[in-house]
Parts: sequence; structure tokens; C-alpha cells
Amino acid sequence: MIKATRRALLGAAAALAAPAIGRAAETEISFYFPVAVGGPITKIIDSYATDFMRENPGIKVTPIYAGTYQDTLTKAQTALKANAGPQMAVLLSTDAFSLIDGDLIVPFDTLASIETDRSWLHSFYPAFLRNGEIDGHLWGVPFQRSTIVLYWNKDAFRAVGLEPERPPANWAEQADFAQKLTKRNGDTVERWGVQIPATGFAYWLFQALATEAGATLANSDGTATDFANPACVAALQYWIDLGGKYQAHPPGVVDWGTTPRDFLEQKVAMIWTTTGNLSNIKTSAKFPFGVAMLPADVQRGSPTGGGNFYLFKADSQTQREASLQFLRWISSAERAAQWGIATGYVATRPDAWATPVMQRYVADFPAAAVARDQLQYAVAELSTHDNQRVTQALNDAVQAALLGRKTPDAALSEAQATATRLLRPFHR
Repeated sequence: MIKATRRALLGAAAALAAPAIGRAAETEISFYFPVAVGGPITKIIDSYATDFMRENPGIKVTPIYAGTYQDTLTKAQTALKANAGPQMAVLLSTDAFSLIDGDLIVPFDTLASIETDRSWLHSFYPAFLRNGEIDGHLWGVPFQRSTIVLYWNKDAFRAVGLEPERPPANWAEQADFAQKLTKRNGDTVERWGVQIPATGFAYWLFQALATEAGATLANSDGTATDFANPACVAALQYWIDLGGKYQAHPPGVVDWGTTPRDFLEQKVAMIWTTTGNLSNIKTSAKFPFGVAMLPADVQRGSPTGGGNFYLFKADSQTQREASLQFLRWISSAERAAQWGIATGYVATRPDAWATPVMQRYVADFPAAAVARDQLQYAVAELSTHDNQRVTQALNDAVQAALLGRKTPDAALSEAQATATRLLRPFHR
């Protein structure tokens, strides 16, 4: 009887212990991912999490969809200060200074203790690493990355006698093409020649123009800007002239969100927007279209854009190791190729373009490689300490000039004065 009772107690103890052992063996990690709505992006990320857990049964990874990039940054900062944050997040590459200043993230190079990790961190395109290379460390792993490209309607080109396979190569050609492509019916414009949006990311589009004009908006230390540079003034004046002097661009400020739709509805023949819109336009366009590098002024150029994965401080060593395992997996050549094909973002590493699936995709759709090829001319996206307020000052200046409320020189001089004041505390 005693032996039977003892066996029963041991069996019950074993039954209770088994789930506990199972739980201890599973490491739980999570990450914030910026997306304002559901749909294809969330489905893709969910499928990645599922695939990773199938291949790595000891790790449970949970994506948390957190709204816009700004919403995601705010939620991450709040949660981490309360010691309740996730282990990782995809945030703008330009958020690096803010995250470092808040003492929230860990540099990846300090965790790369073995050769495979060091090789992994060097596997990405240099252009996508620049925003994360600060003070001799690498703070962000490229994931959802982009550049600005030009899309054009080949039917519209053909209708006005332009070669449908040749986009404008420089600013002068762009203005000339845009004038020819603008279609009027009396006082009504049925189709504009070109459209460069100026809401949400005005500074980003402006940086492309400024780079092409030969300007550099900020130093690599994030402590100084050069918004009032004469090349910047000339770039903003050209943007204004597209709508004023050339009458080929909608007047005032064009909305970022409606620009792809205007193109798809053939209300505009050429647009500047992110390569992240490529898959949407490819799926939705009812006309043949092309994708090109941005036209040059004194040089070609586009800032990179989009988001990096960041690894937050604190948490257990086990969670950190699991997070690194997940990051190596999701940023691998195979996943980078899949992500680029599914979304239109640029596959972030050269070996992704050598995968069979990507090679087939580019063979069938050569436009997919344009943003990759433009990386040789790409610059780091504008990023400074106190980045949100600095870029907001530039956004306000660009919009004020486009609306005719200030001259380009006055608007950019005011933005520069604001940036100088905001960045003064960060001078070393």
C-alpha cells in the first residue's frame, strides 16, 4: 500500500513537472513591427514567425503590430522605460541616434563573438548600413529598406511622342518631359506631368533633390546640418519651378499617400516615391510602366529609407541569444529575397540577388533591380540627434516654400537656425 501510494505521488509529481520543463525549454521573444493596417504585410510577417518556430521549436516569437513608425517608436520607448518592452523592433533607420541617446539599444558588433556573426553583419549592402554605423559600432540590422525611384507611364510617353522606354536622365529632361506629358482640357488639368509628394516625408524627397544638386544635409555624427547650403536652395527652387515655371506639377503640397493612387488612376504620368510601392503598382497598374533611377542634376542620388531591426537592452541572456538567432534567420539571403519580391522593398544583401528565386524574378521583371542598382549613388537618410524635431523643421520649411509662404532661401535658413539650436547640446 505504501509503495503504491509512493508510486502514485511520484507519478503525479512527474506529471506536474513535465509542463514546467516544457515551458522552461521554450524561450519567448517578441518584436514590434510598424504597420498601420493589416493585410499582406502582417500576413507575411506572421508566416515568417510560424516558419521560424517550426525550424526552431525551442523559441516562441511573437510579432506585435504597432501602427506607424512613429507610433512604434513611441510605444517601444514607453514600454522599455516601464521594463515591459519587447526584445526587438523594426524602427526607422534614422531613429538610431534617438535610441542611443535613450540608452535603449545594444550595438550588434559587441555581440558578434564568432566569425559567422561577424560575417553576417558584413553581408549587407554598405548603403543600408550607413545610418546604423555610429561611434564605431553597428546599431541596426537592415530589413525593410528602400530608396526613392521614378515610376513612369509608358502609354502616356508614347501618346505625346516620347520614347516609352527612356525615362528622363536629368532635371532638364524631367521638366521638359513633364511639360509635354501634362494634359489640359481648357482650365482643367486631366493629367499632370510629374508629382513629388511633400507630406509625411517631405525631408526625404527633398534630400534626394539636394543630393542630386551636390549637397549633404547632415554630418555623420548627427550633430550638424547644412540646410541653407546654396545647392539645397537650388534644389527646392527646382521643385517649386516644376509647378510654377513649368506648370507641370500640381501646385502646392502633394500628399504622400495619394501619389501612387494618382499614378494608377493616370492622373499623373511620372511620380517619385519609394520602391516599397513597387509590388502594389506592379499588381494594380492597368498600363505598362517603367521604374528608373532618379534623374540627375550635378550627380545622381537618393537617400536610403525604411526600417532596421534594433535589439533592446535588458532581458535575459537566453532571450538575447534567441533574438539574435531570429534576426540571423529573418535577414538571411533567402528571406531577404522573399521579402523583396513580396513587398517591393530592396533585398538588403547581395547574395539575396543570387538566389534562384530572385534571379527568376528579375529576369521576368527587370524593374525590380533598379533600386538595387541605384544603391551605388545612395546616401544615408537624414538622421541627427533629436531627429524628429530637426526633420520636422525641414519638413515645415519645404512645405512653406512649396506653398509660396516663404522663399526657398528664407525657409531653409530658418530650418537651419532651428536645427543649429536643437543640436547645440550634442556638440562634443
